[in-house]
Amino acid sequence: MTYTSAIIDLDGTIYRGDSLVENAAEGVRTVRKAGLSTLFVTNKPIDRREKYCEKLNALGIDCSSEDIITSATASADYLSAQHPEREIYVIGEDALVAELRAAGLKTTSDPERAGTVIASLDFGFDYQALQDALIALTENDALFVATNPDRTCPVDGGEIPDAAGMIGAIEGVTGQELDQLIGKPSNVILQMALERLGGEPERCLMIGDRLGTDIRMGNQAGMETVLPLTGVTSTADLEESDVSADHVVTDLSELAAIVENGQ
Repeated sequence: MTYTSAIIDLDGTIYRGDSLVENAAEGVRTVRKAGLSTLFVTNKPIDRREKYCEKLNALGIDCSSEDIITSATASADYLSAQHPEREIYVIGEDALVAELRAAGLKTTSDPERAGTVIASLDFGFDYQALQDALIALTENDALFVATNPDRTCPVDGGEIPDAAGMIGAIEGVTGQELDQLIGKPSNVILQMALERLGGEPERCLMIGDRLGTDIRMGNQAGMETVLPLTGVTSTADLEESDVSADHVVTDLSELAAIVENGQ
């Protein structure tokens, strides 16, 4: 099988916090040198993609804004295409609001005006937001969507709570499940990535550190999946999970052998 493209995760795969993961830049250079088109796809919605691009360039990985899809940009694209008329109540950071507005969508702080509630990682999540979500979803019959399902996010020295905490709180109070998940492993962000890259999914490498999002999405699409043990997944997790990767590697330096075997 000759690989033509690669989807690469960021947090836990390329960097942790502000620190470059060992051999990550080497791995990216390897796949690019082999002629693979590369696209960085992250579930983290707390910065605009230009900032992620600046970070990658500062870490020695060449990047332009078109090389990145975030769960925030994917959410903006999805909602502008499917529900452009709905005002959106945002549980999330300023970057998510900015991406939604950049796509021509209108946000609101009034739950009675909200046609959509979007849940995401929100460092200021509080009781008022939970109350507003309850009103919008149960009294206003709003659409309930979320940027990403991650329980935690890897950072320097450990992990922090992620969007699953906000989603779970809202589901627990309202009794309603998500109408649509946008980020990995959903088909929404998958199709956006494949359209950007072109080519067949069977010739695409999916490289990421999380079994439930990166590897699950890659497996569902028929991609060749690569899991580096540099992020949230341990060898013990591999034994307990019902999701498995085609390749488990110590870090991205091992991509050279995978790509070579695929040529």
